[in-house]
Amino acid sequence: MKVIFAGTPEFAAVALKAMHEAGFDIPLVLTQPDRPAGRGMHLQPSAVKQYAVAHGIPVAQPVSLRMDAKDPQRAQEAKAAHDLLLATDYDAMVVAAYGLILPRSTLDIKPCINIHGSLLPRWRGAAPIHRAIEAGDAETGVTIMQMEEGLDTGPMLLIERTPIGPHDTTAVLHDRLAAMGAQMVVKVLHKMAHGIIEAVSQPENGVTYAAKIAKEEAVLDFTLPAKEIGRRIRAFNPFPGAHGTVNGTVIKLWAADVIDAGSDAPPGQVLAADAQHGIVVACGSGALRLTELQKPGGKRLAAAEFIKGFALDGLRFE
Repeated sequence: MKVIFAGTPEFAAVALKAMHEAGFDIPLVLTQPDRPAGRGMHLQPSAVKQYAVAHGIPVAQPVSLRMDAKDPQRAQEAKAAHDLLLATDYDAMVVAAYGLILPRSTLDIKPCINIHGSLLPRWRGAAPIHRAIEAGDAETGVTIMQMEEGLDTGPMLLIERTPIGPHDTTAVLHDRLAAMGAQMVVKVLHKMAHGIIEAVSQPENGVTYAAKIAKEEAVLDFTLPAKEIGRRIRAFNPFPGAHGTVNGTVIKLWAADVIDAGSDAPPGQVLAADAQHGIVVACGSGALRLTELQKPGGKRLAAAEFIKGFALDGLRFE
């Protein structure tokens, strides 16, 4: 079976690696153009491109696949990409976190299947892993679905579940779901090759949308209950990094435990910051014990190490 792969970040690269190692013929990889990254803001290839180049797989990096784009240059690049797809001998396309919308003209060439990091129809959209943690979902998973023009609305080919642990961050859950999705797509492709795959329509009830994460969401509101703030800290680890401000200094909060601590102190007040109690902060209800923090220009530190270089006792997060 010949399969074109379209994806960009590490989540997608894990699937590409699994497909390649499973022996599928991958005649072409589509990935987003190189982007500036790092301190020097030099152009960096995507994780998918790095794997493809290292294994001699041809790569194309169109800025768009929409031939009706208003920008003539984008439309021209999309036409070139479309012609390349038509000229490539393939049976199906696998898409994982590609970052570009596949128009009808692309979907109509050959079957397209998508690896989506949620239990559809819950958390359609751009940030399903973050939103599942933020919302306090007890479980999540991966859905392999047929692609259509709607946003993650296609029929499901395979779905598998995993619990969300009380300390799971987006980083931890991302890696688990990436590994799940890679195994699942290989299984689905084998079934497609033998003509034994069955598609099931998504339920009409339970649809939610996982909006893209905005940087301003990472500013914590300590008037919220501690359990909600704790979920946001886990959801925004590693991006965009939840934070609060103390005396004008932005402190990133990477990990925290929710504790049952009654207090009349205003939300954000540091109730304790010592070796015995750790760093405890009052919230709208309950409190958080902060366990990993980072000041500007510094490293992530355990609470005991952080307070050696940054006194918090008696201060307040805003």
